[in-house]
Amino acid sequence: MSQTSRFEGRDIARIAVFAAIIIALGLMGPIPGPIGVPITAQTLGVMLAGAVLGWRGAAASVLVVLVLAAIGLPVLSGGKGGLGVFVGPTAGYLVGWVAGAAVVGLIAHAGGRRLEWWRVALANVVGGILVIYAFGIPVQAIVLALPLGETVVASAVFLPGDLVKVVLATVLTVAVHRAYPVGFGAARPRVRTQEPATEEPATVDE
Repeated sequence: MSQTSRFEGRDIARIAVFAAIIIALGLMGPIPGPIGVPITAQTLGVMLAGAVLGWRGAAASVLVVLVLAAIGLPVLSGGKGGLGVFVGPTAGYLVGWVAGAAVVGLIAHAGGRRLEWWRVALANVVGGILVIYAFGIPVQAIVLALPLGETVVASAVFLPGDLVKVVLATVLTVAVHRAYPVGFGAARPRVRTQEPATEEPATVDE
C-alpha cells in the first residue's frame, strides 16, 4: 500500500500542539529591534516544529498560526494580529516561517528515524535563520524603502539571539527524541496484511 499524503488524527493533534507552542512563545513579548522588526521567541517554536514534526507537519503548524493571525486573533508576539501584519516590515519574516519550518524538517529528518544532533543543528541554522532571513530582509527593505545592504547590516542584530535559539532547539529536540522517539515525524499509515486464502480440502464422493 502506498503512503497517503493525508494527515492522520495523531498528526493533526501534534500540528495543533506546535501551533499552540509558537503562539505561547509570543506571550513573552517582543524586544524592539532595528527598523521596525522586533526580536521574538516565536522562531524558536518554528525550529522546534520543523525538527519534531518534519516538513509537512511543521509547515502546517505555522500556517495555522498565520491563518489565526490573518483573521485578527492576537497570536503574534506583542498580541498582534490582523491582515496589517502581512503588509508591514515583518511580512517577509512571517512567510519565511513557513518555508523555514519546512526546510528544518527536511534537513533534520534526512537521516530517517535516526535523528542526529549535528543534523538538527544544521537544519535550525539553514531553515531557522538563513531561509527566514532570505524572505524577511528583502521584504523589509522594500516596505521601508531602504537599501538592501543597509537592511542586511541592521538585521545582523538578530543573529546572536537566533544562534541561542538554535542551541536551545537542538538540545530540546535531542532530549525529547531520546525520551519519546515515536512522537517525531509524520505518522506512518497502517498497512493491513491480508491472510492468504486457504483452500477447503477437497472431498471425495463415495
